[in-house]
Amino acid sequence: MQGLTFASLKKHPALIPLYVCLGAGVVGATFYTLRLAFRNPDVSWNRSSNPEPQQEWANKQYKFWSPTRDYSTYRAPVPKYSE
Repeated sequence: MQGLTFASLKKHPALIPLYVCLGAGVVGATFYTLRLAFRNPDVSWNRSSNPEPQQEWANKQYKFWSPTRDYSTYRAPVPKYSE
């Protein structure tokens, strides 16, 4: 197909921005998916050493920013599933 090799891209330079935007979108989506897989408190990769990963976030701020609530003083009751 035309436009899939460097030689054909030289003939059709208007396709270069398309490939740049597509590549940036793929990299961004991959980064965000990996970030969710490794940084989300709902994901547990090792259940034997950490059976309840949600308990690590009992005293941490999960939300990045909130204009209406000061999370440095707010503490929500965390449910205890072991009882």
